[in-house]
Amino acid sequence: MTGESMIEMPVINLEKCNGCGLCIDACACKAVVLIDNVVTIIETEACGWCLKCEIVCPTGAIVCPFEIVIEEE
Repeated sequence: MTGESMIEMPVINLEKCNGCGLCIDACACKAVVLIDNVVTIIETEACGWCLKCEIVCPTGAIVCPFEIVIEEE
């Protein structure tokens, strides 16, 4: 291990992905791309977890690897 931290990115379940491309259109930072007809996440610090890719996915193939919780004071 080099001591560098990995960027947490959305995760794609390829068994659920139907390749519709809605996530690609929804991704403002262009982290979701199509490579060799397979939807792929490209690691980028520009991803601010807007969740649009997860929301538009009709099959639930894209998920955050952690849960975002907002606590009220």
